[in-house]
Amino acid sequence: MPSRLPAAVRERLDPIRVLVLDVDGVLTDGILLYGPAGEAVKQFSVRDGLAIRLLLDAGFSVAVVTGRRSEIIATRCRDLGLRDELVIQGSRDKAADLDELERRLGLADHQVAAMGDDLPDIPMLERAGFAACPADAAPEVLATCHLVCGVPGGRGAIREVAELLLKAQGRWQSQVGRWIGPDGPKGCPR
Repeated sequence: MPSRLPAAVRERLDPIRVLVLDVDGVLTDGILLYGPAGEAVKQFSVRDGLAIRLLLDAGFSVAVVTGRRSEIIATRCRDLGLRDELVIQGSRDKAADLDELERRLGLADHQVAAMGDDLPDIPMLERAGFAACPADAAPEVLATCHLVCGVPGGRGAIREVAELLLKAQGRWQSQVGRWIGPDGPKGCPR
């Protein structure tokens, strides 16, 4: 896959060290379910979760910047192994929050991949060295991004970006090798 990428896109992927994610519409499908006590449920993709773990295991940082506040988000981020200081909830200025994340990580815009789906994400996406969005992102976001994923948010879009990053930087095989040996998938019929 990376060899078929345009050279300009490959060049953008080489320096990436962190993937910054929005939550609603990226990490989830964007549907908010409320019960009598407020927000009750968010649905997350296991494939996206594994993709985040693969990135972390390969040495990338993964961060979250979201406009909403939810204990559900905090719990999911902890389950995935994200560092608390890289999870920003209640964001009202995603560009300023990107500045803070870059300061904490010692990185610059060109080392950031960002993924968002709606208007509040645009300032962060415009600055990122590599910007991606789910297939069902707002038209203005679609026009801003270097990559529009083939699937909607909460349905494997993060997995698509993670695989692209890992493959472009030559780290995919080492991650997959933990499950797939020279004889094929372990425990799976051929």
